[in-house]
Amino acid sequence: MPFFPRLAVLAATLLPVMNPAFADPVQDARLEGSLQTALSLNRMLNPFRIDVVVDGKQARLSGEVENTVERQLAEHVALATRGIEQVDNQLQVNAQLVERPLELRAYAQRLEDATLAAVIRARLLWSRTTEKAPIEVQSSEGVVTLRGRVDSTEAKELAGVVARTTDGVHLVNNLVSLDTAAMAKARDNPVGAPTGPQPSDSWIVDKIQNSFRFSRNLDGLNLKVASEEGLVRLSGEVVSSEQKTIAVEIARQIIGVRGVDADLLKVATKVEG
Repeated sequence: MPFFPRLAVLAATLLPVMNPAFADPVQDARLEGSLQTALSLNRMLNPFRIDVVVDGKQARLSGEVENTVERQLAEHVALATRGIEQVDNQLQVNAQLVERPLELRAYAQRLEDATLAAVIRARLLWSRTTEKAPIEVQSSEGVVTLRGRVDSTEAKELAGVVARTTDGVHLVNNLVSLDTAAMAKARDNPVGAPTGPQPSDSWIVDKIQNSFRFSRNLDGLNLKVASEEGLVRLSGEVVSSEQKTIAVEIARQIIGVRGVDADLLKVATKVEG
């Protein structure tokens, strides 16, 4: 056999062995984790067992859901996951899953409640008024209970507002009490006074954007946030002057914010017809 044909045969023989070297199992595992988390946090999909396998930029979904709406939703969640460009949707529709074990529903609800409580705790930590307040947050089927002792009425009221405006909350029991001794001590150190190093502008922007995203009152996708040395500029569009006020107040109470300019935040004009 001539030399060049032998070389071609050798290359063809080695190619299947060499191809796996181009795979990135670490990246695949990261994408699988991201997608599995997104599916688990989705309130329509978390009761179902959905298996995920990622190979490069393609995700394969398998398992069972109750109807075609959930099957399509799982595919949309996968495509919305950064790094996933194609979906092999092998999910089967099983209408009998309406009778799925109650423990699956209970687990899904516990997961949702845990996520909801974590979101509220995070929003409280981002606020200059409640960052150090020892407030306990519990959620049961969307009913949130707040407990603790704080040193100002502002902290108690803000905790209630943060909880009530968090997307997914149905009712808030604000059982936070006022510590009169701590209130007297706090008068010498006003809440608005800086108590630590100024956070970076990127940190401030991230926390404001997340607060907007977690708020049921706002469409965070239509709001733009910029910060320069703690001076925040909001732009974009809201549907009402009330939403504009809410956006400004949410931004103003974030740690490190020294002022909020909302002149470029426009209220949408209603079109008659």
